[in-house]
Amino acid sequence: MSTKTIANWTSSLTYSSLSPSIVQSTIQSFYNWTGCTVGGSSHPATTIARNALTPFFGAPTSTLFDSHKHQKTDAQHAALLNGIASHVHDYDDTHLETIIHPTGPVAAALLGITETLQRPVSGKEFITALVAGIEVECKCGLAVWPSHYDVGWHITSTTGSIGAAVAVSKLLGLSPDQIAHAIGIAATQVTGLREMFGSHTKSFHPGRAAQNGLMAAILASDGYTSSLEALEAKRGWVNVVSDDDKLQNLVASLGKEGAWEIEKNSFKPFPCGIVIHPVIDGCVQLHEVLGGSGKRYEDITDVQLTVHPLVLELTGKTKPRDGLEAKFSVYHGAAIGLLLDKATPAQYEDAVVTDTEVISLRDKIHATADEKCRPDECHIVVNFASAGGTSASIEKHVDHAIGSVHCPMSDSQLTEKFMDQCVPVLGLERTQKASEWCWILDRHGDVREIKEFF
Repeated sequence: MSTKTIANWTSSLTYSSLSPSIVQSTIQSFYNWTGCTVGGSSHPATTIARNALTPFFGAPTSTLFDSHKHQKTDAQHAALLNGIASHVHDYDDTHLETIIHPTGPVAAALLGITETLQRPVSGKEFITALVAGIEVECKCGLAVWPSHYDVGWHITSTTGSIGAAVAVSKLLGLSPDQIAHAIGIAATQVTGLREMFGSHTKSFHPGRAAQNGLMAAILASDGYTSSLEALEAKRGWVNVVSDDDKLQNLVASLGKEGAWEIEKNSFKPFPCGIVIHPVIDGCVQLHEVLGGSGKRYEDITDVQLTVHPLVLELTGKTKPRDGLEAKFSVYHGAAIGLLLDKATPAQYEDAVVTDTEVISLRDKIHATADEKCRPDECHIVVNFASAGGTSASIEKHVDHAIGSVHCPMSDSQLTEKFMDQCVPVLGLERTQKASEWCWILDRHGDVREIKEFF
């Protein structure tokens, strides 16, 4: 009865049961999500979706994180569009054990419904609901990992709708039976194929998951039914979407000390597939070495990367055609790290991906998979041709990339990332106020105040 167990746990979860570490991890996750959503609000994937769907918007209850317009739409479309915006730069958080981007679907749905309520929603209440959704989302992901992902499902959205349904159900105060029905309604709306990576549709996945989960909770709140064994039944979610089934033990660990998934969440320093991060980290460091060595980029003969096998499986695009494809190219990541000393959304613009200097260096980069290499580790060798036919090389070994569990981003680094994404959209003054507001999420009497900043 895993579905009912999840529902009972969700219903009984209280803010007082959350440790300071869990609360802080949740605030960091929401803070990072907010910055990514604002930063992605002007991306073509977001604007195309918004413009196409505007004629179908309902009552304007919920905020779109949309530059200076203070635009509102109905909760369903807000969940969809904010979910798209949060993921489009591939800059959002990552639960490293499943590579789920957990906050996107859950926060987009939760914030969408929060603004429709005719009562204050405290920061503590919001955090409790967000934790519930993320915990269930990640436990479901762990239950079907890795076969679910390997066969081609986008695990962020397939689990995200379930997490979103749980979070919204918690905020609405649904009964355990209603929560179980909401989980079933969400689970039957399986969304997301990995084939879409590198296109606008990848970011559609978490947006649709947010929308699906929100709808599931609303339907359940009005008496709509589903199977009460939607996750664990023979023809239920787990058994249909994977060859793995570890759900029962994982559900039993909900709320147990040392088993909180939100505390394992990580934040990206670079807007691309997380498996590329060790390479970018190392190449940025090598850029500084090159600057002081007197060596020229045009003298580079080749760059040799030794990486974890997943790097080539997930990010092996050798000739990306645009910014979205470049997010799945370890070769582009290495090139911009070496050449430009950074990897922000600006280095994933189409103009940079098609720049002749970047392409020239990218074509000299070669990657080899090594099973002994950890996912957050890599080795880089840059070879040069020198005068007189001699050769030289410089090397860098990255043991743990920035943003990994062993080398997490600090709050100051998260703030810098937030400012970098939000200032071009909101301006400096509004961004500073939004940043300060988000960092003290737990102290607010009414989360609906967030509309004042966006």
